[in-house]
Amino acid sequence: MRGAEFAELKAFVAVVDRTSFARAADHLGLSRSALSQVIRQLESRLGVRLLNRTTRSVSPTEAGRRLHERIAPMLRDMDQAVAEAVGANARAAGTLRINTLSMAAKKVIAPRLGRFAQANPEVVLDIVIDDGLADIAGEGFDAGIRVGGRLQKDMVAVRLTPDIELLAVASPDYLARSGEPRTPDDLGNHACINWRFPGSGKVAGWEFIKRGRRAEYVGEGPLISNHQDIVVPAALQGLGILYAYNDDGIAEALRDGRLRRVLADWSPTVPGLYLYYSSRRYLRPALRAFIDCLLDRDLGGDDHASPSQHPGVS
Repeated sequence: MRGAEFAELKAFVAVVDRTSFARAADHLGLSRSALSQVIRQLESRLGVRLLNRTTRSVSPTEAGRRLHERIAPMLRDMDQAVAEAVGANARAAGTLRINTLSMAAKKVIAPRLGRFAQANPEVVLDIVIDDGLADIAGEGFDAGIRVGGRLQKDMVAVRLTPDIELLAVASPDYLARSGEPRTPDDLGNHACINWRFPGSGKVAGWEFIKRGRRAEYVGEGPLISNHQDIVVPAALQGLGILYAYNDDGIAEALRDGRLRRVLADWSPTVPGLYLYYSSRRYLRPALRAFIDCLLDRDLGGDDHASPSQHPGVS
């Protein structure tokens, strides 16, 4: 196979894997017009149309699907073999793309940025804050950080934090006006500040558990948002009850009395923050260094977490 033919096939696989010319072009370091030209050259050389293109999407034709099924595993195996051959002596370098929750960016990544940059001067961190559930492999990310229960399949997961507690909270002013709920059933008489999942647009249900009894509630109220910077101030200003992860902003407001906790005996814990990456890809030195930094291994700390297949991931 000539070099140009190999490049065409690699470009084709990138487009199908990412279902987007724009994302594939970013991954390959090409312009969208250059990538389109490469695909046209491949289709012309083979004499068959491989992709269905619209203004909003791209998908393989039947011939394209068959070709992708055959060559994509071979290209991944080749990439893996090359990475493993040089991996033992490779240095941490290049761009490392991380997709992370805003909570994880603030709590886990931000405090360690300076230390990571000092220890790894040849690595460029490209951190995208996204409270949805991105397809990290399809969108060209090296790793993602999410709450453990919401990980994708075929991923290796590294625990970064202990389990996280869910809290129902409200301002003292709101509770003085509206009273305090004693069970989830009482929420029907209260204003609820709701969370909308980015991407899917679904409003999150509130899940409670007490002595094995489970309850789920989707309430109504004056505000729905997909960002902590909106829902937490809403609770502080007395708009209603908020049910959310116990992040630094909520913990501080509880300590100084600006928020009070309700339904404490009904509120469960959920799996903590995990970094995850594709089990099909070789662990790059830059990503290994990033994981070590997040776990404080670069300071000689205890390995309170290690790469392992997460129990919830098949």
